[in-house]
Formats: sequence, C-alpha cells, structure tokens
Amino acid sequence: MPAPLIPKQEVVDRVMTVFRQHGFEGATLSRIAAATGLGKASLYHYFPGGKEDMANVLLDATAAWMELHVTKPLSGTAPPRERIAGMLKELDALYDGGDAACLLGTLAVGTSRSLFKKRLQAIFDEWIGALARTLMEAGLDRRSARERAEDTVARIEGALILAQGRGDTAPFRRLIRQLADELVPD
Repeated sequence: MPAPLIPKQEVVDRVMTVFRQHGFEGATLSRIAAATGLGKASLYHYFPGGKEDMANVLLDATAAWMELHVTKPLSGTAPPRERIAGMLKELDALYDGGDAACLLGTLAVGTSRSLFKKRLQAIFDEWIGALARTLMEAGLDRRSARERAEDTVARIEGALILAQGRGDTAPFRRLIRQLADELVPD
C-alpha cells in the first residue's frame, strides 16, 4: 500500500527551507527527500520537472507572498511611513529576524542565477517599484525615490547575507528598526 501523500503546500514549505538554507546547487534531492520525508519518486510526483521545477514553484510562492505582504500594502492608503513600517514588519517575520535566508538571494548567486534571472529580476523590480512609488508619495522626486528604494532592498538583502555569514542577526534587526525613520522621517 503506497504511503499517503503530504499536502503540496507542506511539501513546498519544506522544500523552501532546503533551498533557503542551501541554495539551488546545495539543495540536493537527498536533502530535499530527507526534509520532506518523501522518496525521490514521490518528489517527482509533486515536481515533474525536478529541481528546476521546484525552484520555479518556490519563486511563484515568493512572488505571491511579496504581492500580498509587500506590494499591495505599499500601494495602500495609509501614510507612507506606516506602509513602509508594515513592509519592514512583514519582512522581519519572513526572515525570522535575520535567522532565515532569503530565497531570492540564494538563487541569485552561483550557477542557478542564469536559470532564474528573469524571474528574480521581476520580483525585485516589483518590490523596488512599489517602494519607490511610496517614497514618491512621501515627497521624493522619481529618481531619488527609485535610488532610495534600490538602496533599501540592497541593504535588506545585504543584512540578511551578513546575518547568515556571521551567525549574528544584530545588523539585520538594527536595520529593520531604523529604516522607516530613515526613509520617511517624521
């Protein structure tokens, strides 16, 4: 009798953890099988296209999360500072205060970069664009808002890498606390 299948969302969540921890190259089928409790054949049931299919499903999930928790709230009607503070709170939760790596960051490095370049670019562009529009509403000109949004995303991603590399979340946590005030002062 075959083992019961795990709900796909649970499998996706477990695979996400492996990819965030190990990147595309390090997310071996053995690691993924161990994390999900599924054999390699069962993994192909969920992801017929193998590891690349897994990464694309994870990018879909990330894009959907970013839309729900970042892009839409930044486009809301609350004052810009509140929207930015909300974005930072959501990102802080997603990245577990700097303890969890960013899927976008892990896929943007190594040989996988070329496989997912357009998808990564689209997700980053949506995030930067939504933040830039919010900063324009706060009074910045288009160019300054775009540059500040790019710099903010770079700082967040960089702080995550630093937290992972040093095993110290303090720089990430400090950045999250400071950004709303820096971006839109009272």
